[in-house]
Amino acid sequence: MLDKTRNRLFGLLPQTKKTIFVGAPIVAAQLLQMSMGFVDTVMAGKLGAAALAAVGVGGSLYAPVLLLIMGTLMSVNPIVAQLHGRGQKKRIGQNCWQVLWLAGTLSVPVFFVYRHMTSVMLLFGIKAEVIPVAQGYLEALSWGAPAIFGYFALRFFNEGLTITRPSMYFALIGLGVNIVANYVFMFGHWGVPAMGAVGTGWATTLVQWVMFTCMAAFTFRRSNEHRFSLYKGFALPRWQFQRELLSVGFPNGLSISIEVSIFAIVALVIGSLGVKIIAAHQVTINFAAFTFMMPLGLSFATSARVGFAIGKNDLSEARQVGFVGALLSLLVMSCTAFVMLVFPEAIVRIYTNDPEVRDIAVKLLMLAGIFQISDGLQVAGFGALRGLKDTRIPMLVNLLAYWFVGLPCGYILGIMRGSGAEGLWIGLIAGLSVAAVLHNLRFHKLTRPRQAKGSKQVPRPAFAGEGGHQV
Repeated sequence: MLDKTRNRLFGLLPQTKKTIFVGAPIVAAQLLQMSMGFVDTVMAGKLGAAALAAVGVGGSLYAPVLLLIMGTLMSVNPIVAQLHGRGQKKRIGQNCWQVLWLAGTLSVPVFFVYRHMTSVMLLFGIKAEVIPVAQGYLEALSWGAPAIFGYFALRFFNEGLTITRPSMYFALIGLGVNIVANYVFMFGHWGVPAMGAVGTGWATTLVQWVMFTCMAAFTFRRSNEHRFSLYKGFALPRWQFQRELLSVGFPNGLSISIEVSIFAIVALVIGSLGVKIIAAHQVTINFAAFTFMMPLGLSFATSARVGFAIGKNDLSEARQVGFVGALLSLLVMSCTAFVMLVFPEAIVRIYTNDPEVRDIAVKLLMLAGIFQISDGLQVAGFGALRGLKDTRIPMLVNLLAYWFVGLPCGYILGIMRGSGAEGLWIGLIAGLSVAAVLHNLRFHKLTRPRQAKGSKQVPRPAFAGEGGHQV
């Protein structure tokens, strides 16, 4: 039995190496992009608790909409990966243009949504001194919507082909621009007036346009034209492609938005508890989001590699890739959990010198350490399912886990029982744990061998058409 287990683990080594090779640059890109949020938070913290709270509230309203669209555009990753596995290069080039059309179209309503968030903040009882700054921050971010969605479209297109290093390089460029732009716009230098926390929004918008320009130049280079006939693939939006992108992507986007929305709602509810508690929550969620970038990056790599295996009709390889992704996420998040549980004071000191904010943030950070493993496993399972183009059932799982388990649990403990921010965070732990179990069970069910033992090839799952859901 021991020998059999050892042989099985050694058999996973090639898949582990490939996933790390593809995933490491994505993880680096995610960490670099998250570093921009870290820089924003730390620099806003130098302006005081009110500025830090405004960035936290603004970010909580910005993220669900952003991630809904990002998740929708992410559909190009498994679509292109499966086409790559089947060798259909012309359709790959066509999908590049079609996802760009989708990104541009979706940026229009989002621009106006970000500019009318004051009523939402009033609805949640956000402190009056926070609202004008948070709204100004969101209005500045609205001008970057076309750029960030175009960047996501091209990034996920490349990652679907396991071309992952460019996103790392461009995120590094973006981080450098972000630091300089924050310094200029927030504090007022080189003839630019000091804009405080609102300047953070303008810095982010500038970064988004720089990164989109870099990714577009890379994607439409001559070698890609030769491989995928990108220029010949240009066409106005075609429903055949848009339907596939939306049928896979919209449930995926809703799934991500459902997950992020519970964090946003928790932040908004905490926003009614006082500026110090808002600031402590912002410190905690920023660091937890930073650590989450590692399993998230691995999940993108897992989606592409599972999709490629499905495209070449090798379900057993897809199964191996999916479980390797879960194992790597488990290992990574075990390490981050250890750091958060053992060194919470040291982490919080990076963000703020306010003793009251520090005391609250330390307690919340230890709770965030508890959900690290659940968070890693749920995003790993979710990414593996996305590689199968299975997005509808995971959306329902997220709805159950976060809105019917996590949110009620947090409300009961935090508000009705009076535990405050800590009770709300316990609700997050419950929701993430349910999602982690159910996503991985579903992937196990969909990739079970369907023919005689010892056979490498197994039939593909019965997916509807080129871009549908499992039936």
